[in-house]
Amino acid sequence: MASAMDLRHDLLFASDAALLGLAGAACLLLAILAWQGQVRRQRRRHLDAVGWVPWSSLSLLLFGVGLLALLVAVLGLLKS
Repeated sequence: MASAMDLRHDLLFASDAALLGLAGAACLLLAILAWQGQVRRQRRRHLDAVGWVPWSSLSLLLFGVGLLALLVAVLGLLKS
């Protein structure tokens, strides 16, 4: 099992493509969470309690950014 020191060392000396890939994966994870927020909003019991966060727009934006970041990261890793 890798220690915290090894993880910090790997992140510190990771390539730009690897860091971009991690950021893209994080965006995709946040997009899934935002999508879950939209599903929860659609199934709400009180129809007047809408909320103020635009979950569907946020989900779509995060998904697009994450997918683009992963694509650029994979292209960068393939070139090196």
